[in-house]
Amino acid sequence: MTTALITHADCLSHVAPEGHPESVARLEHVLHALEPLDLMRVTAPMAADDDILRIHPASYLANLRAALPSQGLANIDGDTFLSPGSLDAAFRAAGAVVRGVDMVLAGEVQNAFAAIRPPGHHAETDTSMGFCLFGNAALAAKHALDHHGLKRVAVVDFDVHHGNGTQDLLWDERRALVITSQQMPLWPGSGRADEDGAYGNVLNIPLPPDSDGSEMRALYQAQVFPRLRDFKPELLVISAGFDAHRDDPLANLNWSTQDFAWLTAELCEIAQDLCDGRIVSTLEGGYDLNALSTACAAHVTEMIKASA
Repeated sequence: MTTALITHADCLSHVAPEGHPESVARLEHVLHALEPLDLMRVTAPMAADDDILRIHPASYLANLRAALPSQGLANIDGDTFLSPGSLDAAFRAAGAVVRGVDMVLAGEVQNAFAAIRPPGHHAETDTSMGFCLFGNAALAAKHALDHHGLKRVAVVDFDVHHGNGTQDLLWDERRALVITSQQMPLWPGSGRADEDGAYGNVLNIPLPPDSDGSEMRALYQAQVFPRLRDFKPELLVISAGFDAHRDDPLANLNWSTQDFAWLTAELCEIAQDLCDGRIVSTLEGGYDLNALSTACAAHVTEMIKASA
């Protein structure tokens, strides 16, 4: 089998103010880094409203549509902006993860990477924040559970910022295990170890500032990997943020590109043991363009190796 790369040019039409870290250049650099890799290239469809309504209420979607500017920019929550193309981009991003789940569960590909923006893991049930509009990773999990009838789906989020949105959206979902590692203290301030979900279905791994990949590896081996094996997911969803890299300007962890490769390889091996290697990964953060593109390429390369 093979690895699918799912993306769409509409994801480049979401524009933020000049100097904003979540820039069009992020996706351009990622796509350039992935260009030489042997991937099945898939055009992301537009998600349907019903897809979004699996995780967000109709009022939230209506409010976003009402706030969409016909020109210029609209500030909707702190550092989160809408431009005229933002909702097309967000619907393509959501469509990418839905398509990825469909392809992986149909056996068309072994695994899939959604190269999309805006990112998603900070979008809560009815709140846009942290550059995010729709909760893409949570949507992938809910689509697998509700549409495909899976019994157990796990989400692993290794972005340096806590995936508060994914946690919020899946807090009451006993069929989903949410595992997130994040620098603490750091924005958005959530992600304490005692935040464990309505059914004990959330595992938070706080990481201290200035810690490095060796500490991450030890914690994943001690806590994350055993928890995944105990849960026995039928699909693994990854929120792939690359801002824990030592060169990232928005945080203070010191992971190397090799750390991202190691973590991906370990997750692929666990997925192979537990769920026939079925993984859908979606792009989250990463704000140093060189570190982002290099680490993302390493992540996808390990997914390709696992699909061979």
